[in-house]
Amino acid sequence: MKRVVITGMGVVSPVGNSIEAYWQNLTAGVCGVGPITHFDASGLKVKVAAEVKDFDPAAFGMDVPTQRRMDRYTQFALAAARQAVEESGIVGTIAPERLGVYVGSGIGGMSTFVEQSDRLKERGPARVSALFIPMMISNMAAGTIAMQFDAQGPCLPTVTACATSTHAVGEAYRAIAHGYADAVIAGGSEAAITPLAVAGFTSCMALTQETDPAKASLPFDARRAGFVMGEGAGILVLEEYEHAMARGAAIYAEVCGYGNTCDAYHVTAPRPDGSGGARAMTLALEGADWNAERDTLYINAHGTGTALNDKAETLAIKRALGEDAARRAMISSTKSMTGHMLGAAGAAELIASALALKNGVVPPTIGLEVPDPQCDLDYTPGVAKRAALTCALSLSLGFGGHNGAVALRKV
Repeated sequence: MKRVVITGMGVVSPVGNSIEAYWQNLTAGVCGVGPITHFDASGLKVKVAAEVKDFDPAAFGMDVPTQRRMDRYTQFALAAARQAVEESGIVGTIAPERLGVYVGSGIGGMSTFVEQSDRLKERGPARVSALFIPMMISNMAAGTIAMQFDAQGPCLPTVTACATSTHAVGEAYRAIAHGYADAVIAGGSEAAITPLAVAGFTSCMALTQETDPAKASLPFDARRAGFVMGEGAGILVLEEYEHAMARGAAIYAEVCGYGNTCDAYHVTAPRPDGSGGARAMTLALEGADWNAERDTLYINAHGTGTALNDKAETLAIKRALGEDAARRAMISSTKSMTGHMLGAAGAAELIASALALKNGVVPPTIGLEVPDPQCDLDYTPGVAKRAALTCALSLSLGFGGHNGAVALRKV
């Protein structure tokens, strides 16, 4: 198997629309949650979300006609991909058929779906846009990125709910490791903060109804009462190690392991004993040759702030690492700041993991003030801390029982 490294990253998030701003705000403990502004939420039970702020598609090369042909989730994806690709310098160093795109979305063009559904009811079928389907479908972010950068290699959009972009990066890692591509633009994007989606998540008892943004997203805290919807995109350029070295590319971290499992248990709830998530972590850590005595491990937890997830995830970490190693691991949930970016969460959190490794800083879990006795590991409450990290693991646990974990090593 070939070695795989990260040579470029880009992000659009509730706490920053560049890697520099994102990392600075994560380590400073900035909360990206606030009152919903995308629409009038007065008639809904849920009043807060983690919205992307100050996003200007034109700043990423999208003129007005281009913007009108793209759902917001595709705009986010293309903006993050431009950052990652430009930083990596990969274009022009690789044959188009050896460059792939693995970018998914958990929901796809929700805004377009709602808008065109309303148009059908109000104005009739003849007024439904010819661009409705291309703008709505979940593969269009990947297709748009491929067209933008002439990536003619494998193109695989994943759709596994909250685990979408973790699986996208993991499968991209495998594609390069097994020789199907030399580089892959990988990640996920989501823009689903709409009345319909918020109402749907509220009805299935997933979202917090807390109105104070500072108390809304509380992973691993005894007061947690559901997650906060977020949005944005996270994109990474994964590249075969020798190819990256030959062209003198800067490297963030090495991708060393990947685990993909299913709970096969329930449509929304995790398996209570955490066994599915534990197996995903074990597979990823085995690939990274993790050693509890030798390595200093950071885990970017799924950490949604729901009662069932955080308890089951704590059990999963203990099951995967063993009790002693689990207590030594440095863990945090950046969802405490970004909210839950759904299909974009895994990639955004893997970016945070790579930056934690590179900079030797563990971002905090903000708002964690009342520890839950059933969530009794080191979740880095309140403030970031320095650590000589050697290994990182990003974990995602999606609706439908989809579990994904990607392990990184410091280079």
